[in-house]
Amino acid sequence: MNFYYAPEENLQQVIDRCNEQADGRYRIVYHKLPRDADGQREQMVRRLAAGDTGMDVLGLDVTWTGEFAEAGWIREWTGEHKAEAERGTLRGPLETATWDGKLYAAPKNTNVQLLWYRADLVSEPPQTWEEMISEAQRLKREGKPHWISFTGAQYEGLYVHYNTLVESAGGRILSEDGRRAVVDEGAVRALEVLRDFGNAGVTSPAMNNAKEDDARLEFQSGQAAFQLNWPFVYPSMQENNPELAAKVRWARLPSVVPGEPSKSTIGGYNLAISEYSTKPELAFEAALCIRSPENQKFSAINDGVPPTIESVYSDPDMDAEYPMKETILEALKDPGVRPVTPAAQNVSTVLSNALSPVSAIDPQRTAEHLRQELQDALDSKGVMP
Repeated sequence: MNFYYAPEENLQQVIDRCNEQADGRYRIVYHKLPRDADGQREQMVRRLAAGDTGMDVLGLDVTWTGEFAEAGWIREWTGEHKAEAERGTLRGPLETATWDGKLYAAPKNTNVQLLWYRADLVSEPPQTWEEMISEAQRLKREGKPHWISFTGAQYEGLYVHYNTLVESAGGRILSEDGRRAVVDEGAVRALEVLRDFGNAGVTSPAMNNAKEDDARLEFQSGQAAFQLNWPFVYPSMQENNPELAAKVRWARLPSVVPGEPSKSTIGGYNLAISEYSTKPELAFEAALCIRSPENQKFSAINDGVPPTIESVYSDPDMDAEYPMKETILEALKDPGVRPVTPAAQNVSTVLSNALSPVSAIDPQRTAEHLRQELQDALDSKGVMP
């Protein structure tokens, strides 16, 4: 049973457990894909486009469901397999595994960004982006660490931030069916927030080139007061700067609309079954084992990937590694989801190009540009930037 998935340090132990439970009916072989998402997608797309029968279970980034389903590369989940995949699974992750009203994957793990802040610098987490920027400017005037660590590089991470702002403002980038560019008033408001943030003087000089690990290191070094990032930053702080870690707290991301909670864009991976697998029934069974509640708990604790099954969060074993689990779960129950579309890769490319650098955004003009460029991307027209 050939399983193609991103590198995950302790995943082989999950595979070994599933193989033991299979009692000889199948044996999963873990094939590690490249570490970067683009490399993972490229390898799978090339082989699937060629009808390769040597792939069974596929690990898909949450943004690829529509593309792979529309291309006919992955099988729909139906019957008892579908029921098992949906049982106890949080709504947001299930949305990422659905295309055209049908389930095409089983969510294995998820993720949401949180606001990380220095409790020795601010007594309470800012509730809105305006409050966060204002607090950072105050700290700057006082000569204290004040940066807001942010992933502003021209890549998927910037799209994630923008989608969070759009969802938090009640807006839309694409139509619900993922086939028409919208970029409505909420999306324009999100552009205004990014522009104001980029010109507020509260980021590091390297912000426009920063990705997740750059933001982590920047905050971890003690130069920043706030950080918008995934939960992987917490164990790193504990290990590399325990004195700072003791001062750090967390909260849901700041909101755009006062009084309305933010909607953090979810990440993670889903498990799909190749259309060309010669043993699909066993592949469905293997996938369900890999993402079972007990294996999701193991991966959450040992590899830092948050579960998609709600009941796992109440397990006492999660407490030590996930002291922020209630905040994560709260955000996961009211998430932002990137538009599901067969053109997800092109949409990401267009958006990250148009949004970088954030300080140069002209909200109305950028919105008009996005509507045209996104529609061309959805219609497979034009040249990608």
